[in-house]
Amino acid sequence: MRNNNFKKFFKLASLLFVINYFNSPVKSSSALAAWALKSDGVLELKTKSDAKLKAYFQKANKSYGDRFWIDFKGELSNPRKIKGNGPIKEIRLGKPKKGLTRLVIEFQSNKKINPHNWKLIGIDKNNWRIKLAAFPKNDFQTISEGNFSSSSNFKKTSDYFFNLKNKALANLPNVKKNKFYVVIDPGHGGPDSGAIGIGGLRETDVVLDVSKIVTNILKKKGIEVKMTRTNEIDLGLGARVSMANNTKADIFVSIHANASVGKKRNINGLETFYYSGWKGRLLAEKIQKQIIKVSPGSPDRGVRRGSYFVIKQTNMPAVLVEIGFVTGKLDGSRLSKDMHRERVAYAIARGILEYLERIG
Repeated sequence: MRNNNFKKFFKLASLLFVINYFNSPVKSSSALAAWALKSDGVLELKTKSDAKLKAYFQKANKSYGDRFWIDFKGELSNPRKIKGNGPIKEIRLGKPKKGLTRLVIEFQSNKKINPHNWKLIGIDKNNWRIKLAAFPKNDFQTISEGNFSSSSNFKKTSDYFFNLKNKALANLPNVKKNKFYVVIDPGHGGPDSGAIGIGGLRETDVVLDVSKIVTNILKKKGIEVKMTRTNEIDLGLGARVSMANNTKADIFVSIHANASVGKKRNINGLETFYYSGWKGRLLAEKIQKQIIKVSPGSPDRGVRRGSYFVIKQTNMPAVLVEIGFVTGKLDGSRLSKDMHRERVAYAIARGILEYLERIG
């Protein structure tokens, strides 16, 4: 009986949570926000609050070693393979079918796994844990993606900004309140960390922090603002575009940080892309002018045309802002600091407000 079970899929019992998510999630975004396979053989997961997990195990065959996987609702935007170490051959993140994300952990062919005592445990509404194996000490190095921290620097930085810099807010251009609608798009998110820079600085963390401050500033100035994501979720490019196009947004601003090939520390600089139209170019020029002012010494890479999906497929004037190289010695050091992120956010907000003031 036990041998027969080994030849079949072994479905693990899952503790499920069903609660309302703070923001209605976009259907195509993955429920998986972060994962880590620890050196002690424990797999930790962070998901959306409404996640329903399905976990499976399959014994090795001629093509694969023992495999464990979990399916999550929503589609991964960036399928990928990650080379394992020690007893782990490979970790894969993919889309087994439309509407699903799959995290697969494949063991080395010589590693025999007994899954009968495995239990997927819900720690709280967002965090899960399962002990996959007892790895010998120093036999496996942790592999992870995403941020498990429930806290954020944003509260600290935003409180500082708005409590101590109200005068700076007053100096920003004034536009008619409740007239304009802006969509702010923090790039990447969840397991898709984007560029990784000096000291492990992650693009997703930098741009989410900056985007939240931009959003708060614009709201203070009477602008209606929607963010494509407000936390660490994996959101596809199509979902970002659909979210913008389904609104009556006047502009779309996607915020990113750059990385150089080979992580060359001498490459720094800021640039802003638009796809077409004088309004798109004007918005890009206004933002680029302001972000350069708060980044002295960092090269001005200019306003350029680009065919990035999120600015090509949106129906309104759209730009993609690269606020510096996380791999650059100058830019990376600055972007790791709260104060510089605030300055960049302030500059982006000023550029947006100057544009809205111009078009009336």
